[in-house]
Amino acid sequence: MKRKSESKLYYSISEAASLTLVKPHVLRYWESQFKILRPRKNKAGNRMYKKRDIKLIMMIKELLYEKGFTIAGAQRKLSNEKTEVRDQLEMTFGSVDRAAALLEVQRELRLLLRDVKGGVDESRGL
Repeated sequence: MKRKSESKLYYSISEAASLTLVKPHVLRYWESQFKILRPRKNKAGNRMYKKRDIKLIMMIKELLYEKGFTIAGAQRKLSNEKTEVRDQLEMTFGSVDRAAALLEVQRELRLLLRDVKGGVDESRGL
């Protein structure tokens, strides 16, 4: 069974901020600075971030906060490595999906084991 966050197609700005540990006002600023970061908006005008946008935010955050790039430097880096960035953004969440599936199988096996043990205990009582 998938967790709620893994099955969602879109995330609000507060959810994106929570997932990436970047404040919403920073996300809005980055949208104005990075042309590649353009989340869709719904009819009410609220931003709807996809998993691709979340990955891009994490890349920008790494460039700015961990590697010490300026905004202009990060813009150049992202534009110079456009195909590499696109490939990274298009990566699937396969490993996350596999892990979730394995956890579900593990949970089901535990339930079966508990049922089997319960059946053994019942047969001893007869």
